Amino acid sequence: MPGISDSFTTAAAFHSAMAILTARRFQRLALLTVVALVFYILLDQADYVAIPIVPKTGQYVQSTYDWARRRMKYPFDESKLIKLPEGIPRELPRIQYDFSQDEASESHIKTQKERQEAVKQAAKKSWNAYRKYAWGRDELLPEKLTGKDTFAGWGATLVDSLDTLWIMGLNDEYKEAVQKTATINWDKTTSSHCSLFETTIRYLGGLLSAYDLNGDQVLLDKAVELGDMLYAGFDTPNHMPANSFNFREAKAGSLRPSMGESSAAAGTLSLEFTRLAQLTGDPKYFSAISGVTRALEKTQDDTNLPGMWPVFIDVSRNEPENPISAKGSSFSLGASADSAYEYFSKMYVLLGGLDPTYKKLHMKSMATARNHLLFRPMLPDLYPATPPDVLLSGNVYANGQDIIDLQPQVQHLGCFAGGMFALGGKLFHEPAHVKIGEQLARGCAWAYEAFPSGIMPEVSEIIPCPAPSSAPSSKDEEQEEFPRCKWDDATYKEANTAPGRYPKPFRAVQDPSYLLRPEAIESIFIAYRITGKKDLLDIAWRMFTAVQKATETNEAYTAISDVNVAPGEEQADAHGRGGTRSRTKNSMESFWIAETLKYYYLIFSEPDLISLDDYVFNTEAHPLKIPKPGKGAEGKEGLDTEKEA
Repeated sequence: MPGISDSFTTAAAFHSAMAILTARRFQRLALLTVVALVFYILLDQADYVAIPIVPKTGQYVQSTYDWARRRMKYPFDESKLIKLPEGIPRELPRIQYDFSQDEASESHIKTQKERQEAVKQAAKKSWNAYRKYAWGRDELLPEKLTGKDTFAGWGATLVDSLDTLWIMGLNDEYKEAVQKTATINWDKTTSSHCSLFETTIRYLGGLLSAYDLNGDQVLLDKAVELGDMLYAGFDTPNHMPANSFNFREAKAGSLRPSMGESSAAAGTLSLEFTRLAQLTGDPKYFSAISGVTRALEKTQDDTNLPGMWPVFIDVSRNEPENPISAKGSSFSLGASADSAYEYFSKMYVLLGGLDPTYKKLHMKSMATARNHLLFRPMLPDLYPATPPDVLLSGNVYANGQDIIDLQPQVQHLGCFAGGMFALGGKLFHEPAHVKIGEQLARGCAWAYEAFPSGIMPEVSEIIPCPAPSSAPSSKDEEQEEFPRCKWDDATYKEANTAPGRYPKPFRAVQDPSYLLRPEAIESIFIAYRITGKKDLLDIAWRMFTAVQKATETNEAYTAISDVNVAPGEEQADAHGRGGTRSRTKNSMESFWIAETLKYYYLIFSEPDLISLDDYVFNTEAHPLKIPKPGKGAEGKEGLDTEKEA
């Protein structure tokens, strides 16, 4: 047995060890206390809330900055929050043509399925290239086969393509894309700022649409995160949105609206914010965009072209009742203005017809556009039978006094107007507008076929027919509102600085490129779904094959620099020298898969796939579910029907 001295030695060692352990425990406790205190302090700092990345449900990963906890510098008065309209969604007029009354032949059905499959393969090729060379980046550079970040680096093509993948039945690709989307960290960016407008229509719209189609909760979770970030764009002295969204300034509450903001950027947030409010039940999103709507309503009749707003407006006025000034002189349905007008009728639909404000905004603006911006081109004597019945949309300079000058500049971006007129015409019982919509849609399709590549340019000028002395009543369908005119070679030569350089009646091409844009096929798709005219299917197919031939690369598709050059032909440089300038622009923006290929796919699909009576498209072609009689805002059963008043 051990001796007494050994026992004392063992006891001393034991007590010494216990003292060390106690000291270590105290140190650990103190360290944990300090960590907890620091974490508490961080949580108490509303502008900078650090949140650990911990999976919440499934693959969902929460962003490291929680914008919902950020304290607003200019908080909204909660007593004045504008809530979603209450009541039962109205039974709106039928939008789509009743295709059940037509019996399609087997050959017709077979042809459309083959066309649809060709579009699907183009989308799959584009997606595979993005997946292989630019996964998680904003877009693919289709010739260099690498990625590029143009929209903060969150993966614009990834999120923008979600609903397209689902609609086309590319299920494996969709599932993988959702898993990647679930890990997006909105606080990790490749730039110091983003566009509030572009982020809303591409990212937020993409997330909400995919959720409406599939119901993946992770997509709504990510949409709420993003929506809370974008909501900070309204944390300004007058609560007008700051489109230039600097992340650091947004966290500090120092964003400011612009004195020269595009009307599209200010007016194209409503659909996405409204749908987010409907799905979450949080009125703050709808209230924010409603402030913009009310400001537009107040200024609609007080511009140089009453009924429309200038392309650029001042949204910086620090006057709560009049935060917008709209005194510019340039008016258009094209770049920087387009989707502000597009969203009026669509908001009326998304709100179930419960807010008449949007009907008024739409009808007034379309009446002005119809009277001053639309024109019939002077067509050459190239047609064996009756020339095509087409219209185009130009720009207007108005000084608010005695000058309203039509500038017959045609923009590819403005080709959406055909769908807008047709949709509003069906919705608000204006058959003349449906006709105008079809004429505008066919006008852009005609412009496609006029050029050697089979594609219309980004920006061009056309010789118009003389304007009619007055516009007929909207109810008068017999009188030709835009009279046709005969070709006048003298007028053509006088107006054209280089006769023969461009197809007649084009007198100039300011931008000959094609950027893989969707607007022309968008309007052809809507015109077909509304009128049921089968020749529009053939027009769409000619457009698709022309685009495919001119833009396809070995592994993807690319924008091209000059539509006035047929594929395979040598392209001259700016000085007329041949073969020294590339036809391609090494660009495949996210809207190629999100919009262009989606519309081509849908026009050749069964008409009940994403019916216009069930979904409303945002300006990035993301279908959002329409509340219906008998259903709530989320599309759930439980409400009674009510006819539209």
